[in-house]
Amino acid sequence: MIQRIIECVPNFSEGRNMQVIKQITDVIEKVEGVKLLNVDPGAATNRTVVTFVGSPEQVVDAAYLAIKKAAEVIDMRGHHGEHPRMGATDVCPLIPIAGITMEETVEYARALAKRVGEELSVPVYCYENAAFTPERKNLANCRSGEYEGLSQKFLNPQWKPDFGPATFDENVARTGATAIGARDFLIAVNFNLNTTSTRRANAIAFDVREKGRKMREGNSVTGKVVKDAKGEEVWIPGTLKGCKAIGWFIEEYGIAQVSMNVTDIKATPVHIAFDEVVAKAAHRGIRVTGSEIVGLIPKNVLIDAGKYYLDKQNRSAGISEEEIIKIAVKSMGLDDLKPFDPRERVIEYLIEEGANKKLIDLTCKGFARETASESPAPGGGSVSAYMGALGAALGTMVANLSSHKAGWDNKWKHFSNWAEKGHSIMEEMLYLVDEDTNSFNKILAAFGLPKETPEQKAERSAAIQESTKYATEIPLRTMQVAYSAMELTEAMVKEGNPNSVSDAGVGAIALRSAVFGAYMNVRINSKDLKDRELADSLVAQAQDIFEKALAAEKRITDAVMQTI
Repeated sequence: MIQRIIECVPNFSEGRNMQVIKQITDVIEKVEGVKLLNVDPGAATNRTVVTFVGSPEQVVDAAYLAIKKAAEVIDMRGHHGEHPRMGATDVCPLIPIAGITMEETVEYARALAKRVGEELSVPVYCYENAAFTPERKNLANCRSGEYEGLSQKFLNPQWKPDFGPATFDENVARTGATAIGARDFLIAVNFNLNTTSTRRANAIAFDVREKGRKMREGNSVTGKVVKDAKGEEVWIPGTLKGCKAIGWFIEEYGIAQVSMNVTDIKATPVHIAFDEVVAKAAHRGIRVTGSEIVGLIPKNVLIDAGKYYLDKQNRSAGISEEEIIKIAVKSMGLDDLKPFDPRERVIEYLIEEGANKKLIDLTCKGFARETASESPAPGGGSVSAYMGALGAALGTMVANLSSHKAGWDNKWKHFSNWAEKGHSIMEEMLYLVDEDTNSFNKILAAFGLPKETPEQKAERSAAIQESTKYATEIPLRTMQVAYSAMELTEAMVKEGNPNSVSDAGVGAIALRSAVFGAYMNVRINSKDLKDRELADSLVAQAQDIFEKALAAEKRITDAVMQTI
């Protein structure tokens, strides 16, 4: 199951007083489920950039509390710094990381802006993708005139804030205005060159950056700049959309680099940028020895890169994400200058760090011992889901072995597709291992609710029924997902590497066991549902899957026995 994650990078107009900054970051860290990743104060700019991540709802709550605290502890009337600014919380962008679209992120940004404007009486401009008008998309336009120009800016109907007061009263004089928006993730990446020439690094940068270079007469470096009929300079665009780049020399490493900001990773994924810089560098007789990511990145950046390079190698991508990421790191030379540890650089991994330990993180021995303990969980539901994960894993293994089989080179993509499908099913089954236990814990929590008053009794009863419903739906989902992998194991028995046909057969047996075990959980949990129509519907769905799984297992194992 994909976790919904957004990042928030608010900029606060205080970079010198660490006590003030800490008061702001403290309220962020108090929001459960939000992880503070970075706090970067700047004395000269008198500005601090804070980065935190979490689920959309939690991040929006943390952002609101941070903006509220900044309005209390920062007085813009005495603020001075080198960076443009217009408020105590100057900008607050929300950035989709995983499991959420930009459109959804825009809605969260606008809801936050409305809440800040109405509840905190802070003027708010919505910018970037959250802008209501084209001219407000650009942050520079929203911030024009800065803090000192707000009183006059509010007099212009065209620049009335989207939310909050439009008068420069004493409260606004203290807080200033805030820009809240939604934007894409920006990735800073440097490409290492086997040269010390900044000029040549710049030439490569100009080849690839979207802006390109100025058109010149004759000599491309010293020639006269060409102008159009309106007298404006003519530019030759570069090859990469959504990319800004320059060349520079890094004293620390003794090499030149192409330094790039990828502002649209959908238009230009990092691996495409890497290959294009490699090609342009080679054209100029220069080699790219590797690259370095600056800051943090979403996991999908490395997953997409790893799959891209596996595809170029005609290799299956139906492998673990750790292996896929390793391919990405090695292919782009992310460990060229210093070690690259995904656990320290990937946002999703940083979020997981410190989270409650999951059953699937246990060793095989640890899982067995935990199951054998006196604790009622994990029980049959979690074990059933784990059997399903193993069944899907066996089918995936046969697909991967088949994709690499000598003489089957023309079939690699076919088996790779099967392997990816199987790996996806396996991952969902692993999610269900813990979710089945979580559903049991929800029932225990519901029974633990107070029952002293009629209202409390009603709330407790409703909570028990809702958690029981969920505890019935989870094993039903286990059945559905496990049964969906039967198609994989059957295909591998018929089409896969004949030397591994028994592995696919065992996979089918494990999947049938997962379906059977989960079926029993659906039936026993549904007995406690007061809504008998719903209970009968869930059991009927489970019965149908159970019968199909039994038939599929017999069909697959019969085929295996005929083969061996």
